Amino acid sequence: MSTTFVIVGAGMAGGKAVETLREEGFDGRIVLIGAEPDRPYERPPLSKDYLRGEAERNSIYLQEDPGWYAEHDVELRTSTVVDSLDVAGRAVVLAGGERIDYDALLLATGAEPKRVPVPGADLQGVHVLRTAEDSDALRALLDAGGRLTVIGAGWIGCEVAASARQKGLEVTVIEPQSVPLERVLGPELGAFYRDVHLEHGIDMRLGDGVKAIEGDGRAERVRTSEGATVECDAVVIGVGVAPRTALAEGVLDVDNGILVDAGLKASADGVFAAGDVANHDHPVLGRLRVEHWANALEQGPVAARAMLGQDVVYDRVPYFFSDQYDVGMEYAGHSGPDDEVVFRGDRAGGEFIVFWMRDGRVTAGMNVNVWDVNEDIQALVREGATVDADRLRDADVPLDQVVER
Repeated sequence: MSTTFVIVGAGMAGGKAVETLREEGFDGRIVLIGAEPDRPYERPPLSKDYLRGEAERNSIYLQEDPGWYAEHDVELRTSTVVDSLDVAGRAVVLAGGERIDYDALLLATGAEPKRVPVPGADLQGVHVLRTAEDSDALRALLDAGGRLTVIGAGWIGCEVAASARQKGLEVTVIEPQSVPLERVLGPELGAFYRDVHLEHGIDMRLGDGVKAIEGDGRAERVRTSEGATVECDAVVIGVGVAPRTALAEGVLDVDNGILVDAGLKASADGVFAAGDVANHDHPVLGRLRVEHWANALEQGPVAARAMLGQDVVYDRVPYFFSDQYDVGMEYAGHSGPDDEVVFRGDRAGGEFIVFWMRDGRVTAGMNVNVWDVNEDIQALVREGATVDADRLRDADVPLDQVVER
């Protein structure tokens, strides 16, 4: 009887797992199940060039040729929902009742946007951004012009605000923290991004929340916690995401995602998890769940090899990037709120590197409009060697020579 591998979630992690299984020579049955109508695609363009109409739909897919899956004997089931898992019987049960037995199962269900619990959040014209369909709806909005209010100044909120502003819209951002991205980058870097958006004409309502979204059937204004009223033609909510763990609840160990070991194995035999939904026991950085493209890109292949019985460990340093206007950045590592912040380069000119340090070691680094240095930053994080902060600050000391040996 043929071996069957089932992958639930046809996003980046699931799509890359399927590719890797065939590349590794697996000739058994592969069933790739996705709730969306699309084959696997990349999400970063949805808030950037695809949203602005600078990239076409075909450019976002992992496989440009839609026939790739049939040619590689992959059963791609789009617009299909898995209703439950039977881990004891090694099967997934679809919403229509169909049961698919598996020898190994990969859960790559991703994450879903959080909502704001305020009156009017369900009005027409209130958007989130997670899927290509979401981006298409926002793309039409940006093409039409007008006034956009963005609730939340995290990465998605900031990128959507930048794209909308680049398309000529009037944009207001409402964020309860004192600066954008404060939870991720801290107050100093958050202030840098605040100033970038202010320079491009964004109305930044920082230190304020949302009390209600109002309008006659559709969003026309946002009333803030401080009592201000912001007129708008549409609203985008970008207040973060939550891992899609509903399938795993009660059948697998779950805590801020599906708990997996260093090799991405979940708590039941033959079950693995990867991408946004996986709370991974990283061998260097400890337990963490990463919600970024590169993590799904790299974990999918490792999970595939684990499904094949290979002895694997996922130890890649977390990495992500963001482009807002003419400011590009790359971040590697995993910093904490109490880490020391060390700058190198021209902060005023917007070309610099920032490091986060704890107990004399680099926990993370971010290069802003400085290129070809991220591999060196990742090496510093991975190595965990004690580093002199003054050598980090000194731009005359090459990054690959910061650690004195």
